[in-house]
Amino acid sequence: MRVHLEGIVQGVGFRPFVHSLASRLGVAGWVGNDTRGVALEAEAEDEVLDRFLEALEREAPPMAVIERLSADPVAARGESVFAIVGSDAAGERRADVAPDAATCEDCLGELFDPSDRRFRYPFINCTNCGPRFTIVRGIPYDRSNTTMAGFAMCEACASEYHDPANRRFHAQPVCCPACGPELRLVDAHGEPLAGDPLEATVALLGSGRVVAVKGLGGYHLAADAASDDAVTALRSRKRREEKPFAVMVPDVDAARRLATMAPEEERLLTSARRPIVLLRRLAGAPVAPSVAPGNRFLGLMLPYTPIHHLLARGLGRPFVLTSGNRSDEPIAFGDGDALERLGPIADAFLVHDRPIHVRTDDSVVREFRGREMVLRRSRGSVPRPVRLRRPVPRPVLAVGAELKNTFALAKGDRVFLSHHIGDLENYETLRSFTEGIEHFRRLFQVRPEVCAHDLHPEYLSTKYAADLDDVELVGVQHHHAHVASCLAENGEDGPAIGVAFDGLGYGTDGTIWGGELLVAGLTTFERAGHFEPVPLPGGAAAIKEPWRMAAAYLNAAYGDGLPPGLDVVRRNQDRWADVVAVARSGLGSFATSSAGRLFDAVAAILGVRDRIAYEGQAAIELEQLAEPSEPGAYRAGLEGDPLRVSGVDLVRAVVEDVGRGVDRGVVAARFHNGVSDAVVAAVDRVSERTGLRTAALSGGVFQNLVLVDRTVAALEARGYRVLTHSRVPPNDGGISLGQVAVAAAVHGARSPR
Repeated sequence: MRVHLEGIVQGVGFRPFVHSLASRLGVAGWVGNDTRGVALEAEAEDEVLDRFLEALEREAPPMAVIERLSADPVAARGESVFAIVGSDAAGERRADVAPDAATCEDCLGELFDPSDRRFRYPFINCTNCGPRFTIVRGIPYDRSNTTMAGFAMCEACASEYHDPANRRFHAQPVCCPACGPELRLVDAHGEPLAGDPLEATVALLGSGRVVAVKGLGGYHLAADAASDDAVTALRSRKRREEKPFAVMVPDVDAARRLATMAPEEERLLTSARRPIVLLRRLAGAPVAPSVAPGNRFLGLMLPYTPIHHLLARGLGRPFVLTSGNRSDEPIAFGDGDALERLGPIADAFLVHDRPIHVRTDDSVVREFRGREMVLRRSRGSVPRPVRLRRPVPRPVLAVGAELKNTFALAKGDRVFLSHHIGDLENYETLRSFTEGIEHFRRLFQVRPEVCAHDLHPEYLSTKYAADLDDVELVGVQHHHAHVASCLAENGEDGPAIGVAFDGLGYGTDGTIWGGELLVAGLTTFERAGHFEPVPLPGGAAAIKEPWRMAAAYLNAAYGDGLPPGLDVVRRNQDRWADVVAVARSGLGSFATSSAGRLFDAVAAILGVRDRIAYEGQAAIELEQLAEPSEPGAYRAGLEGDPLRVSGVDLVRAVVEDVGRGVDRGVVAARFHNGVSDAVVAAVDRVSERTGLRTAALSGGVFQNLVLVDRTVAALEARGYRVLTHSRVPPNDGGISLGQVAVAAAVHGARSPR
């Protein structure tokens, strides 16, 4: 029998696993790597071969992901042994690169075993764990093409590397204290500090200092999570006023002392990807208030490198571990750059001499209805491809959005979605974007013939696309890309009723969209409805100052007859009249249907937030204010074709309840419920006209669990099939997948049948 496996099956111990399995079952033959994955021939009785095939998938190594397995009968050769053979380099390379994976249990056992030669060695790894994507410079995935190339293996490590029975067989980052990278602790000027680097770092953290720690994909900033002074100092130096910090906890028991955890949340927390998981905070959780001010959730993660395990065990309590950057900058990953940019923030640097090739932030997820909702897809998930329902006719590059940027390259039926890049308004982030595209092109051998981009002419990603040579450009409307992303990750072509709610997106009519109902497939879409547009007074200033959106909505609702005594007016009375005048004039005040800006307006009216310190803060805090047990809902009017959903009606209802002295949590809940009911009513109207019974929910506003949970439940109760995101973010981090899907479908439609 000839077997071929594709997916993440190289560099993860697959060949020694197959060798061991074959030996156990008495199967003869051979196994080797080729350009598409792993190939093998197996010779045994039919019953044994059936068990062998079943075990290949069921018992595969932890880091392996089998995307495709084919098995075909071949003539028996009369083999009596099973061997690992050399790689076949012929043909176009299709084998996938593995993501970075958390330290496995076997390596942890050795890490803390005083009799082991790798006892307390901070770079212990094997084929089941350790760095992969962040150290790969090129293909094939050999040590010479990684940042471990400068570390020659000692005799003991080389013996393990070449032994098919050893779990370090062909583990490219294999090393030990005799031949591998080393830790150093230095001050902000790069000068060495005395003592054992790990023990000294633990002592610094315990005394309230801030330490920059070099991790897998870049530098983190660490501080004692129980010390308000330490966390406040970190906030001040990092210029991150209120956005929550992630917290690393030593183990699951420590996580349970800080937050509640459902089984799916625990599975996410303990997975080999080790993402940051947003968990509901316990009252009295022993972390400083400044870790996540005013937030009911904590972003927790478990140690995922040996360095983290050693620090966590040494400190014995939770510690902040946040991206090593100043506000709005990309994470630092080069040693010199880290010292320069983080020198004013960190009191010391725990560094090592294994270079990082690709800067990669931590992934962020939360649980939704027993499934994963990805908020930031990065370390641990990238570069695992997303499979398309059908191959792209021509290789595609999608350059994504301006904020929360990711890019994507597609070849065949695989989409290589990038790690989180960030906001392209920052020069360093833009450079990371351009360098990342070139790296992915080399790594996955994709030469794009089509480039998909957003319609916004001023997006830097759009301008990058326009400067490319020898590619055909395909503009994809922002909200169509959101819906297409949801369709693509669910293996659907549509059409479906797409609901795309976010902050801002350039519309086909030149206005700013953001609260959209689309009848959408992959090739085309129709704007079937939207929130009634209101002015965006001051443009970008209104995004950072939600009270401006309150002024716009209150003006639209009441004009000069504004109810007296509104606190949002009193708090901003010095500028209120000017902002209202701007909204009425239309100068410097684009019309927008944005759902995100509606949430901002209500947050300001309820006194939640007049100004934000980070993107989405007002809406996030409004969500957390909502009383979960409140069943009431405000009503939004629907009229016209396309449907116009009245956000003004919702604002009037909010103002009326505020005037009656209704509890703010109840008002927030009724608003959320009202938006959900408006979505359901609008979907019903569109369904009556089109006959469609599938709804796809996308856009950053659908990260809001109060909104998305009620909306999904209500739509399903009315018999709709509801598609949501679980593998890529609903926010702009998923836009590039949607752009690929649209560009591929458009070109597929043009291809001769």
